[in-house]
Amino acid sequence: MTRTASLGLLGRILLILIAAMATEFAANTLLFERASQFALRGDDVNRMAEHLVVARRLMDKAGSADRPALATELSTERFTIRWSRDGRTKPASYELDNLKTQILAIEPGLAGAKLHLHLQPLPKGGTIAGTMKLSDGSGIAFLTYQGRGIWSLTFSRIINLLAPTLVLVVLGGLLIRHTLKPLGVLIRETGRIGTDEHEPVPEAGPPEIRNLIHAFNAMQSRIQRLINGRTQALAAVGHDLRTPLARLRLRLDGAAIDGRTREAMERDMEEMDALLHSLQVYLSGEGRNLPRERIDLAAMAITLIDDARDAGADAVYSGPETLEVVVRPVAIRRAIANLIDNALHYGGNVRLLLRSVEEKAGMSVEIVVEDDGPGIAEDRIEQVVQPFVRLDGARARNTRGMGLGLAIVADAVRMEEGALVLTNREGGGLRVTITLPVNRS
Repeated sequence: MTRTASLGLLGRILLILIAAMATEFAANTLLFERASQFALRGDDVNRMAEHLVVARRLMDKAGSADRPALATELSTERFTIRWSRDGRTKPASYELDNLKTQILAIEPGLAGAKLHLHLQPLPKGGTIAGTMKLSDGSGIAFLTYQGRGIWSLTFSRIINLLAPTLVLVVLGGLLIRHTLKPLGVLIRETGRIGTDEHEPVPEAGPPEIRNLIHAFNAMQSRIQRLINGRTQALAAVGHDLRTPLARLRLRLDGAAIDGRTREAMERDMEEMDALLHSLQVYLSGEGRNLPRERIDLAAMAITLIDDARDAGADAVYSGPETLEVVVRPVAIRRAIANLIDNALHYGGNVRLLLRSVEEKAGMSVEIVVEDDGPGIAEDRIEQVVQPFVRLDGARARNTRGMGLGLAIVADAVRMEEGALVLTNREGGGLRVTITLPVNRS
């Protein structure tokens, strides 16, 4: 494990700050170097030197009372002068040493004037400013605008101010992205808890993240053990009950029982067999481990409706003759069959509608199953897809099965990343809508 990977979140934040400070230091060093090397073209520096010499000589000859007015007269649009009695100067951030050397080379007389040249702060325009002393110790402060030459230096100062912030944002974004990458894997795996697709999350990232992932993996293992234990226990019960059920059938065949009693007992055993079958289908996740295939969903729906009609049921299909999708065929067939059986049992009829729907995310297919039964109470619709739930109020009490029919449907739809919606029809009855994605290889 690398040294960087062992740093915690606090350590990585400190690295960002250190990087920003180092960038600012480097930018300031470069700017100081550029400022000290800044020079004007020959004509510009000559005019500036002459203006400074003339201003100093005239201000030296004038009396103290006349100097403020004289400074105003000597000022122009590009050169402003202000006289100061005490001659104090403030330290400047960016001294223009090379420009000072240029001026002194042209006017050596300014060497005794303690000439200082610097850049103005950005809020004050970022132009060239300076100070020099008069013979009596008072001072002159001046400000001059030198056109395009100064703009490159001013632009460098703006970049100098922005660079640390930009570096901080970029480095911070990259570091946060790298830090949160294990969390993205963790979030993805949370949606697979309790399924056969779950995998241990690699423990990576800062110590805090690694500890969180380690705890998650341990929790996931405990949950999976509990689910496996429950599933194995229920599957064993379902399997073991089939043996005495088979013996009861054999004994019933040889028993001297009147016809009505025999018929009632056979119905009870058929119901028990159906209960055990639905339990095994639910626990085994019928078709869950099979790969997705491209099938003709319309042909499957038509076949199921034809089977129901052949058995004497009131079953109607509406939709295209062919419609291909990529799904797990066994699970989807079981889901549609369960919906048809439920509709026939509770409503006495079934209408199956198949249609394509264009959405923002792409094409999808809707499977709509309706009946004319009593429907389901609005406050209990969400419960009906839970396993082992039987809603006595909305449906008749003589319901068959263990309340697993719609739970099996919900599992099949969930495996296909689809949607299952149950609603009561205005004219009475229940409408179940399954939406499946189409654009999938």
